[in-house]
Amino acid sequence: MDRLRCGVIGLGTFGETHLQAYSDHPGAEVAAICDVNEQRLEEAGERYGVEQRFTDYRGLLAVDGLDAVSVVTPDFAHTDIVVDAITGGKAVLCEKPLATTLEDCDRIGEALRANPVPFMVDFHNRWNPGVSRIKEAVEAGDLGRVEMIYHRLSDTIFVPTKMLSWAGRSTVLWFLCSHCLDALRWILDDEVARVYTVCGARVLKAMGIDTPDYYFSVVEFRGGTKAVIENCWILPESRPSVVDATLEVVGEKGTFYFNPSPERLLKLTEDRISTVDSYACVPVHGRTVGFCVDSIRHFADCLLKGRKPLVGFEDGREATRVILAMEQSAREGCPVDL
Repeated sequence: MDRLRCGVIGLGTFGETHLQAYSDHPGAEVAAICDVNEQRLEEAGERYGVEQRFTDYRGLLAVDGLDAVSVVTPDFAHTDIVVDAITGGKAVLCEKPLATTLEDCDRIGEALRANPVPFMVDFHNRWNPGVSRIKEAVEAGDLGRVEMIYHRLSDTIFVPTKMLSWAGRSTVLWFLCSHCLDALRWILDDEVARVYTVCGARVLKAMGIDTPDYYFSVVEFRGGTKAVIENCWILPESRPSVVDATLEVVGEKGTFYFNPSPERLLKLTEDRISTVDSYACVPVHGRTVGFCVDSIRHFADCLLKGRKPLVGFEDGREATRVILAMEQSAREGCPVDL
């Protein structure tokens, strides 16, 4: 393939990242875009010079010569679009989570078996430099056998109250823990055997948003490693950064600490302290760089060069399977075996 013609379905915060990644790629172009919000659609079309604009994804999928689509709709709204795209012969990059039920995952799997197009789930932390270095250290045996992991990935309350209009139809598990699970599965090259999760649901529900505030999960892997995962959606907006992330991997011979915060620029003005992203999705000399766009460019590169993407359907399905077990554990108040 000499030139990749892409469509982007869903133009919210992360849809913009997909537009940036394809627009900056020397072998790709954005041929069509889709969003149910007409104002957002027109603004994105003008900003990126995309003439073919649709409010119904079916119109986008019917565009002649379209090679691939990114599905960047809300967590619960992937399945129909992904299945229709696969059935139509399009390569698909699906944002995480793949789907929020196993039945929907399996619908996608059936479509892929009938139409084996290139397919990837966008777990972009596999391109995060800190996560990648931890995986290298584990594979090299620098830490010895990994005994325990602590992983925190949380957001300020801005995300469920102001950024996501659909937060009440999702949870912080789907939105953030899906990243945590994939990163740990990748680092350890292992699968989850058991989960025990508790949650709290008071602050957001009092604001009319029907979703839990936080989850704490103890995750046991088949190889014996134990992990604690913390995901919260009610950190104060006064934090300099929307995201709070920490990853600590403790082995029998050593420990790897990763706290992304020092990699961010701290900006102080007369009225506030804020951070400026310096490693995830950053404009440099007119081109966006960082691991959040690197995963999308990997997908484009794989299509152009005939390679298989690093993250596949089974990775997406497994994350969904574990999150469903976490939700069951939180409901029932007991551990759940997988």
